[in-house]
Amino acid sequence: MSRDWLLFLHLLGTLLFVGGSVGVTALRLLAIGKERPSESAVLLRATRPLIPVVLVGLLLTLGAGFSLANELGVPLGARWLEWTYALVAWLVVVGAVAGRLDRRTRVLAERCSADGDRKTDELARSLRDPLALALDASMLVATIAIVALMVWKP
Repeated sequence: MSRDWLLFLHLLGTLLFVGGSVGVTALRLLAIGKERPSESAVLLRATRPLIPVVLVGLLLTLGAGFSLANELGVPLGARWLEWTYALVAWLVVVGAVAGRLDRRTRVLAERCSADGDRKTDELARSLRDPLALALDASMLVATIAIVALMVWKP
């Protein structure tokens, strides 16, 4: 495969990965401010189709990136790539934990929606859970750092 195609696939993967990640984070944050649980549930449910977009984007970014590095003679042990590997591992582990927390919040919002569409204290706490928000923020920072490493290759 030519360098141009590899670069195109790498950039396409990056756009899917970053775009999906930002979409998930935005929907999660928008769900916090909604008065009715049904509105929060809709927004949290809307994150679900974006998860495969993020995963496909990440896999495409990594696969095309490895091929591109090989094609260009960039050593896979380069320091900036090692940082990227660590950040990707962080995303995978933290994403699994945050995904479980967000799923629990979505189920709670759906339950509150079905029970008269009134927000409970438990739902309010779950939507504003500091751990979930910190994990989401750390994933966004890691995503930005990965893109920065790709662009500037220190």
